[in-house]
Amino acid sequence: MGSTERIRNVAKRVAKWARAGHQMVVVPSAMSGETNRLLGLAKELAPSKTSAAYNRELDMLAATGEQASSALLAIALQAEGMESVSYAGWQVPIRTNSAYTKARIESIEDERVRADLKAGKVVIVTGFQGVDEDDNITTLGRGGSDTSAVAVAAALKASECLIYTDVDGVYTTDPRVVPEARRLQTVSFEEMLEMASMGSKVLQIRSVEFAGKYKVPLRVLSSFTPWDIDLDEEAKSGTLITFEEDEQMEQAIVSGIAFNRDEAKISILGVPDKPGIAYQILGAVADANIEVDVIIQNVSKDGRTDFSFTVHRNDYAKTIDLLKEKVLPGLGAQEVVGDAKICKVSIVGIGMRSHVGVASKMFRCLSEEGINIQMISTSEIKTSVVLDEKYMELAVRALHRVFDLDQPAAA
Repeated sequence: MGSTERIRNVAKRVAKWARAGHQMVVVPSAMSGETNRLLGLAKELAPSKTSAAYNRELDMLAATGEQASSALLAIALQAEGMESVSYAGWQVPIRTNSAYTKARIESIEDERVRADLKAGKVVIVTGFQGVDEDDNITTLGRGGSDTSAVAVAAALKASECLIYTDVDGVYTTDPRVVPEARRLQTVSFEEMLEMASMGSKVLQIRSVEFAGKYKVPLRVLSSFTPWDIDLDEEAKSGTLITFEEDEQMEQAIVSGIAFNRDEAKISILGVPDKPGIAYQILGAVADANIEVDVIIQNVSKDGRTDFSFTVHRNDYAKTIDLLKEKVLPGLGAQEVVGDAKICKVSIVGIGMRSHVGVASKMFRCLSEEGINIQMISTSEIKTSVVLDEKYMELAVRALHRVFDLDQPAAA
């Protein structure tokens, strides 16, 4: 959606699907750079201390980007001879909670959209936004258009949700870091969920959660393919995110490597080792709407322990202030220290369930590269490590090689 020419091409692509007999609901994002431009203006005028009232206005402002692109796409479709109508999130309506700038979708009313589809129209719904119970406009956070699209697909029980993005599918890792990375034809929802949560930027994690919860088949494909590509070829391109674990998937122990440099580590030193301490620390953090990721509590020594966790880098300063002002005084801990220059690297694969020694292979590989591991977190199908940020690309390349992800998948 970067220019009128691109919007015209999107309209031609949508019209091609509609003429083939598909009922189409399109969820566009803002024109490229527009959200950043708007938020930049807000930053110039912002008060020194931000508040919920400020965040409300940020959402009011940011939502206009998608409203403009949706109307422009409807106009471009009309120029293609297609009947079309665009709606803002509040007109559908897409109901959310009131967490401004990172709201969550609670329900979608589909009557209006279904009536338009029945009348033969292409319906365009603004991505990234909704409305709370007090009719305030809310936004879903960065990448929220993906989540909107999947949520609309779930509400309408769509046969498939196609996510057009600037990559042509899901790769074993970011090809900009590892040129040998391969595109995966299929990936399971569980793997995609882990990859999204571990920093793979292809899809917003909430969109994958939604798709998994409501069983919406999801396909990631490139918006840069020619709009007049053969429909059957386009319908099979990209990466299909599936529910089924077929035998071929079982052969890949590790499917991909995700990484995230948007992390920061916080440690509280000398915490009294007694019941309820974790809740005392993390309860206050959760109440401030800050998401915590990896958590580690060290072994107690002399009745005291060190407690570490990671948060998004954007929440780093806020979390440190919160701990110093509200948590530390009542805790009896010695001090809070932090490091905003860390990253998280993860190996992901459903094959890890049935294979032993995968984590140790990962640790050996990093050790051979001289990379120190600061924190470790595991689940059934992933192992994540927190490292110094400067080692991130080296770690990703080494792990990609050691798990043979540069080799074509076995037939």
